[in-house]
Amino acid sequence: MARFTFLSTDIEPERAILVGVEWRTGAWPVERSLDELERLADTAGAVVVGRMSQRLDRPVPKSFIGSGKVLELKDAVRRLDADVVIFDDDLTPAQQSHLERAIGEPTKIIDRTALILDIFGLHAKTREGRLQVQLAQLQYLLPRLRGMWSHLAKEQTRGGIGSRFGQGESQLEVDRRLIRNRIAALRRELKELEKRREVQAKNRIESTAFRIALAGYTNAGKSTLLNALTGANVLSEDKLFATLDPTTRAYVLPGGRSVTITDTVGFIQKLPHGLVEAFKSTLSEVRGADLILKVIDISDEDHQRHIDAVDRVLDEIGAGERPSLTVYNKADLLDAEDLAIMRARYPQAVFFSAKTGLGLDGLLTRLSAEAAAGDRLMSAEVPYREGALIKDIHEQGQIISEEYLGDHVCIVGKVPARIAARLERYAVE
Repeated sequence: MARFTFLSTDIEPERAILVGVEWRTGAWPVERSLDELERLADTAGAVVVGRMSQRLDRPVPKSFIGSGKVLELKDAVRRLDADVVIFDDDLTPAQQSHLERAIGEPTKIIDRTALILDIFGLHAKTREGRLQVQLAQLQYLLPRLRGMWSHLAKEQTRGGIGSRFGQGESQLEVDRRLIRNRIAALRRELKELEKRREVQAKNRIESTAFRIALAGYTNAGKSTLLNALTGANVLSEDKLFATLDPTTRAYVLPGGRSVTITDTVGFIQKLPHGLVEAFKSTLSEVRGADLILKVIDISDEDHQRHIDAVDRVLDEIGAGERPSLTVYNKADLLDAEDLAIMRARYPQAVFFSAKTGLGLDGLLTRLSAEAAAGDRLMSAEVPYREGALIKDIHEQGQIISEEYLGDHVCIVGKVPARIAARLERYAVE
């Protein structure tokens, strides 16, 4: 397994050939999947100079693709002067090793997982994010070490996409035992950070604010939506995985209800399982949300497949049963006729554009309705000493009537479930 270092803009980008397989039982057409892989390669700093594909029932055990395709790939590498070959599916260590020998040095062979890990290594900014990425990278690298020391030594001075494995430390002297030790240390450190996050999450759970988590396919516009609503100033680019670290901002919905909105890492088809595992503590923001807002790019012809991919990841992290609402962003990119067709196809959906503001009022109205869906009508006599409770009722509830008496206030109104539980002891008929 070749190791790579991200290329700076003043170095000529690496030339990549993409290789995909059209599986007879696959849901994604190979060309669409390779389109996405090309965007990933572009995000990592490569330029795609060629594509190859093959129709198979199952991977070839030795080389993933057939022997004839391997020879065709070797010829294409020479003709196109390619530096790296990127496979759209995961390669086993044995397959990768065989392909490296068959294609020959100095061309590097990587798969989609290595490419995504590389991009995550570039974009993770917080300490927790960097540790999570490094853990996933080392877990990926560990089974690929056998018989590769001379190969790694040669790669030490070469650059390319993906060589952030083991950031900041030399890999020349690392063996399996040292990597396992490092993995164990990373897990311990992440466990400590997870405990702190759980305390923070508990504080948010105990607060009265309705919690909304943005989830969706990468580049669907989640960060743009958070910026449009709250002025969060989160990085928003037309790149896959432009942001990784979660950002939470407070917001007041029409009607005065306070909510928190959290932007999370984007999902993607074939998202490496190791990354999902590593980022589970970060994604706890999704698991603990009162409402998951699934943000989908309606202008993308694969938007239904994107919904399916998002649902799979939500199931994997244990958030599949949380209340959710699917909303369609980038409606401004559709013409009037296509938008009318989509509205008819999805009558319960909300269509908006986080970029232009189109339909945002309708989205906020829907969010207000969702936040109030579990409200309970109550009458209560609340003592003045419960100032915090009275404040929460005003901020989170809908007051119908209110009368201040000698030592308490008589309140009739609709309140969220968490406030209703606290108000129960003062409830009256």
